[in-house]
Amino acid sequence: MYLRALTALSERSVPTVSSEELAAAAGVNSAKLRKDFSYLGSYGTRGVGYDVEYLVYQISRELGLTQDWPVVIVGIGNLGAALANYGGFASRGFRVAALIDADPAMAGKPVAGIAVQHTDELEHIIESNGVSIGVIATPAGAAQQVCDRLVAAGVTSILNFAPTVLTVPDGVDVRKVDLSIELQILAFHEQRKAGEETPEAGAPATSGRAAAVAAAAEAAAAADRKGPDGDVPAVMPA
Repeated sequence: MYLRALTALSERSVPTVSSEELAAAAGVNSAKLRKDFSYLGSYGTRGVGYDVEYLVYQISRELGLTQDWPVVIVGIGNLGAALANYGGFASRGFRVAALIDADPAMAGKPVAGIAVQHTDELEHIIESNGVSIGVIATPAGAAQQVCDRLVAAGVTSILNFAPTVLTVPDGVDVRKVDLSIELQILAFHEQRKAGEETPEAGAPATSGRAAAVAAAAEAAAAADRKGPDGDVPAVMPA
């Protein structure tokens, strides 16, 4: 989040930023920001603030984004094609090395300027491109098999867009993006807000039992954001 905010400032040619301004852009308070940046060894200059370009470099280095990361996307349907066309990958240190799909009719078709390759070539593609990050955008039924092949071929980090939980061995990191869960969480909060705004006449806004139910539902919604695959990240960088 800090890097996203700093990148936006850099694109506007802003040379320095105060801790208060950057904290607001990242959605934290300035005390937390200063503490976080102290771990980078960056303390800013009193009365001047933080050097934007230097902070971009520092955080990018810590995140491993100062090198090129080749990525393969498996499953070039509507979602896979949209990911392939997303321009933010290259600007953040990720290069789409290959697009892979199981449909023979897709083989050779260009998507975002890259020819789609068949899944028969998956292992060779990963080895020849030195790929360690894979993106799965297949239907749920195919995701685990694709995951197993990626891991067997040497991929150690997976971004999963398929609506299913993947099982991976130790040493393999999985991040899950489930758009339906995100929408369900928002729907729950909308329903709760509507209930708070329109209490029954003569009754308190929330009874003790209703409050307990709401708290349990909120806890369940929060739990949906976690699981074997970890917290659900933001869908895409802005």
